[in-house]
Amino acid sequence: MQKILAIAGLTWKAALRFRLFLVLAALLVLAVVGLPLVIKDDGTAQGFTQIILTYTLTSITALLGLSTLWLACGTLARDVEECQIQVLASKPVARWQIWLGKWLGLVSLNAVLLALAGGCVYGMMQWRAGKLPPAEQTILREQVLVARGSARPPKPDAEIASETERILANRLKTTPVEEKDLPELRRIIHEGVMADAQVVPPSYTKQWQIDLGFAKNRLHGQPLQLRVKFNASQKNAAGTYQALWQVGVPKETRLWQSGPMSLSADNTHEFSIAPDLFDANGVLTIAVYNADENAALSFPLDDGIEVLYPEGGFALNFARGLAVIFCWMTLLAALGLLAASFLSFPVATFFALGLLLVGLSSGTLAETVQTGSVGAGNAETGQAGHSAADFVLIPAFKAVLGVINFIHTSSPIDSLSTGRSISWTELALVFAQVVGVVGGGLAVAGILLFNRRELAAAQGTQ
Repeated sequence: MQKILAIAGLTWKAALRFRLFLVLAALLVLAVVGLPLVIKDDGTAQGFTQIILTYTLTSITALLGLSTLWLACGTLARDVEECQIQVLASKPVARWQIWLGKWLGLVSLNAVLLALAGGCVYGMMQWRAGKLPPAEQTILREQVLVARGSARPPKPDAEIASETERILANRLKTTPVEEKDLPELRRIIHEGVMADAQVVPPSYTKQWQIDLGFAKNRLHGQPLQLRVKFNASQKNAAGTYQALWQVGVPKETRLWQSGPMSLSADNTHEFSIAPDLFDANGVLTIAVYNADENAALSFPLDDGIEVLYPEGGFALNFARGLAVIFCWMTLLAALGLLAASFLSFPVATFFALGLLLVGLSSGTLAETVQTGSVGAGNAETGQAGHSAADFVLIPAFKAVLGVINFIHTSSPIDSLSTGRSISWTELALVFAQVVGVVGGGLAVAGILLFNRRELAAAQGTQ
């Protein structure tokens, strides 16, 4: 461990010698202080959160991510190209110790910079929050500067699949189709059943039941927030739609009813409901009446209905959010060192950035895998154009998507900006998946490649 720490110290010295640490620190502080000065909020809690929290944390993450990738590629590749690594390799220091020392130096550098930037963001939020109007300060304390757990209705996947097969069977009895057309027909029916499960027709009522789980034991007397989002089947002149809400079950629990609410489609709305509306089992019953006479309202299964409840304070939740970002920085450090383990500095940087862009293009990859081809396809027939490259690229894209889906987590910045709790369980899962499994795999691959690299020939061949 002493040798690894010595290599980490050398990495720090290199960063300080090239003034990288000071430049990054200045840029991060400038992002925290400069953005709120350049981009003024509108005086509301939502605008304040967007500028102070969302924009600044996004800028910090982008700056740290790119600099981590660049420094990880440069700190190892440059040492090899400038023949400095041969001095270390000639000493009783194993190559895996050099690799891990470099990684530990980068990780500790990120930890200090992220703590500095995070502290500035937290201090800026507390200072600027006092300048908001009293009503907006109340909204900020209740909806943002808090850690709230969430509960959603269970997805009716089994019911949707069963209804899809029932409709498909009845359709085949009356209208037989060819075997090759069955998947497409099943998909169309499945989408129709899903749409029906989300729709509230005009002058109709739809009900959801949400199990609060163990949280019910500490929510007595606590007001909850209901977060809703819907789409409308057709637009009207006002752009808003009338809905009435009821929470609770008559004669079984306390009952809360709203007056007519005028809500806009395609936007998220959040409003408080009275406490102690759930039953003895912790089940909260929510019903909405669509008072619009013309438009049907569609509440998405993923985020149409959500109940938020207090779970902790903002400071600790903010620290857990920074810890999630830190886990991603450790992964980028491992990726950069992996590229530098067998490539020259420019090529390693290009390779690492390419992999990062591929990882950020998961939507495009998923669409390509679904169509089964990287070709442009035929616009008239709607069929994908296949090529020989599909036999290589499609399996590769599936493997990349598997890794992306494995380490995919909800954005800590989104969670913090909406006052959602980032639990210790979520943080432990991110650490295990991102740092332990994927980061560990990159480290093993990087060390193996670095062990097999011919350092004496590196300068003249690459």
